[in-house]
Amino acid sequence: MILDIPGFMTYLREVKRTSENTVLSYERDLKKLQRYIDSTELCKLEEITEEYLETYLHTLKEAGRKPSTISRNTASIKAYFEYLISNGCLAYNAAANLKAPKVEKKLPGILTMEETERLLNEPRQDTPKGLRDKAMLELLYATGIRVTELITLKISDVNRNMDYIMCVDSHKERIIPFGNVAKHALDAYMDYGRPKLVTDKANDLLFTNCSGQAMSRQGFWKLIKYYGSKAGIHTAITPHTMRHSFAAHLVGNGADLCSVQEMLGHSDISTTQVYSRMNQMKMREVYAKAHPRG
Repeated sequence: MILDIPGFMTYLREVKRTSENTVLSYERDLKKLQRYIDSTELCKLEEITEEYLETYLHTLKEAGRKPSTISRNTASIKAYFEYLISNGCLAYNAAANLKAPKVEKKLPGILTMEETERLLNEPRQDTPKGLRDKAMLELLYATGIRVTELITLKISDVNRNMDYIMCVDSHKERIIPFGNVAKHALDAYMDYGRPKLVTDKANDLLFTNCSGQAMSRQGFWKLIKYYGSKAGIHTAITPHTMRHSFAAHLVGNGADLCSVQEMLGHSDISTTQVYSRMNQMKMREVYAKAHPRG
């Protein structure tokens, strides 16, 4: 084996503090490259040239991989070779000039305000599970946090007196406020729902599955899909849809981009600007429909 994938994974986790999803993505991409290297019987890391890597990426294109997939693989390879150079394992960076294919940026799917209301009103309020589901959905929409951040929240991360949560990602801590509706749902869950779901007093997780154990991403995805179907929402809905809806609704109602960027935890405001473009597109649509010379 030529590639030191385990060493790179350790570096990403312990030194770069890279998010686990990104680490796993890099690992999958590099294992794919390793299989290609094995098939070409390459023996030394120093034998990998820019032309070799370009040929590999071209095989992905010929195999029908999407530009977004090839672009991600390119980023993984470039990151790995930068790691090798920084650690003195290579003198020449064969990936330095690799060009990722252009990926058409699609606007994220969001729910309308009316669809959001229907979704949030679906969970029953007379069962512990219903109280939990209501609190989870309300908090997700109220704060715009990622699903991984939601299911790993601890009770100690929530300040119910000051109405905010403390969220820690791979970059920094951020404080995100939540409103009265989310507060009431959270209070009801903490007072009447969680005590029946979680019997282990040492368990500090805010939300658990019905067995009192940590909830998985897949478990929450099924949950939100279930309530989306019950609410009659026919567009594709995922946990990230709520994050996009949170941001788009804030910007649409006049929130400044810097504040939204801070709450979402985006390191670059250009990532947040997509919601501003969505708002501008909606205004153009309204104008075209309503103006007599539109």
